[in-house]
Amino acid sequence: QVQFVESGGGLVQPGGSLRLSCAASGSISIYTMAWYRQQAPGNQRASVAVIDNGGGTNYADSVKGRFTISRDNAKNLVYLQIDSLKPEDTGVYYCNRYISTLQWGQGTQVTVSS
Repeated sequence: QVQFVESGGGLVQPGGSLRLSCAASGSISIYTMAWYRQQAPGNQRASVAVIDNGGGTNYADSVKGRFTISRDNAKNLVYLQIDSLKPEDTGVYYCNRYISTLQWGQGTQVTVSS
């Protein structure tokens, strides 16, 4: 089964930017992929950005215009560019297949605070 390793999180001030990366252990070229966010321990993971295998994208209303999802199928990578960060963007970010999720990775923590 494909496994995911997320990276790129950190502590940033409001208004800052981050680029998250997700490395898959196998081919993801046929999958619709998504970035999910868990804002607090025990909360459900919610999808914030989705990219299909043709490059079409969709975003949660709360992140439209600030988040950009992209993918590199040749390298089995998925990215999330996050701009204009807000405190409410704080959480653990995961990548996974959209809806029919596979095993979750460890995620990467994003903390937005001044």
